[in-house]
Amino acid sequence: MKGFLYFIIAVLFFSLTTSFHAPKAGADDYYILITKSRYEMTLYDANGTWLITYPVVFGSKDLGDKMMAGDRKTPEGTFHITSKRPHPKWDHFLALDYPTQDDYQKFNERKAEGLIPKDAKIGGDIGIHGTWPHEDFAVDQYQNWTMGCVSTKNEYIEELFEKVPVGTKVIIKR
Repeated sequence: MKGFLYFIIAVLFFSLTTSFHAPKAGADDYYILITKSRYEMTLYDANGTWLITYPVVFGSKDLGDKMMAGDRKTPEGTFHITSKRPHPKWDHFLALDYPTQDDYQKFNERKAEGLIPKDAKIGGDIGIHGTWPHEDFAVDQYQNWTMGCVSTKNEYIEELFEKVPVGTKVIIKR
């Protein structure tokens, strides 16, 4: 009887002090590098170890930096995921903090240089998302179709959605 009581106490102690769930990832546990010229989005861990690469497409075939709202270009720079949500059209959506202070600075400099109209707006609502249902072929065929966002296949955005937390750094370069 005494042995059974010790066994029960040991089981209770073990179950109360052991986590059966993997710890949730923190914002600094991963980062994403999107290379527009390669049509690639790569996930790295905090140590810079490559984890996986996904194919992606963008808005404009131009692949240049976003200049203003409506140009369909994907912005370049360092961003962070600000929210994650299912999306009725594009499976899942990872919102980015575009425009950042750096983006406002570039935008105002370009306006001052006359590269964009004085009444232009900077734009927003940039993120990483899936495709329309049954249209993953757009990614396979490198069809740039978004308004400036980054799009990947729905199965890939679902993987990424589960893996990376809000706050994850996203670097977009040409």
